[in-house]
Order: sequence, then C-alpha cells, then structure tokens
Amino acid sequence: MAALDLIVRQGKALYIGLSNYKAEEAAKALTILRSLGTPCLIHQPKYSMFERWVEGGLLDLLEKEGIGCIPFSPLAQGLLTDKYLKGIPQDSRAAKSTGALQEDQVTADKIEKIQRLNELAVKRDQTLAQMALAWILKDKRVTSVLIGVSKPEQVMDSLQCMQNTWFTDDELQTIDGILK
Repeated sequence: MAALDLIVRQGKALYIGLSNYKAEEAAKALTILRSLGTPCLIHQPKYSMFERWVEGGLLDLLEKEGIGCIPFSPLAQGLLTDKYLKGIPQDSRAAKSTGALQEDQVTADKIEKIQRLNELAVKRDQTLAQMALAWILKDKRVTSVLIGVSKPEQVMDSLQCMQNTWFTDDELQTIDGILK
C-alpha cells in the first residue's frame, strides 16, 4: 500500500485500485490507504457465474466504502459462451497447453452446466455470453465489467447484454440450482 501511495504522491496516478483481494484483505488495505490519504476508487475481482467468491463479503465491503467494482473474466475464459456447448473445440483456449483455461477444467459436469445455462439464456432471448454478463451487471454494486474478446463481433454481442439485465426470482433460482 505504501508503494501505491507513493505513486499517487509522485503524481504518477490520481488514485489507485485493487485487484482480487478477498474482503478481509481489502478491508485492511483500505484502512491503510485511508490512513495515508490515498484514494482507492475501484476493485477488480475475478467474478463470473463459476467464480462467485466476491459474494462472500467483498461486494458488501465495496458498497459500504463507496468503491466501484469492475469484474474481470466474467465469461470464465470463454466457458460462458456458446464455444464449449459441445465440448472443447480445437481452436479454443482450453485446447492449448498454456493459458488460464486448461483442458482438465472443462469437465463433463461443467459442460452440462453450460448447456443448461444456455437453455435458460435462449428462453431469455439472449446468448449465453449476454446472459452471463447481464447476470453480473444485475447487481447494483457492480460498476462495469471487463470483457476480453478476440473478434470485433464479440464486443457487439457482449453489448447486447444491456438489453436485458433483469432476472426473475425463478431465473435466479434456476441459475443457482444449475451452478450447485
């Protein structure tokens, strides 16, 4: 935190952000930053339907502190798109020997969950990616979301999530049931 404070004091940044700190770690960091007079405006956690640890207190802390939340990897390295509906394509991240998504992470159970989530997305008149992004953006504590794309059309598809970020209680229960 002292290094981040120094960067602000030297005029190299106006404020700082944190990334992937658990709630308890973030609270400690924010206490230190506040004592130094260094503003923290944003926290960037890894958050998706498959990666929900931020719901264990981090989102509450950020709301209480007035700090924005901009999740990364909201599509779980592409798992929450239509790319993996039938398994691991040869041209996918999981098919490569290096990277954040490995073949052993794309299990039969995970593919079944992706297929079931896709069925719900179709009922909502969305792609799976659009629904996954909308699901994150439904929470008022989420400021924005970082999308990673390899093709321009993926940006356009992702933006369509804003057409429907509202979920019924039944849809949310269905999603939670699928993900258990």
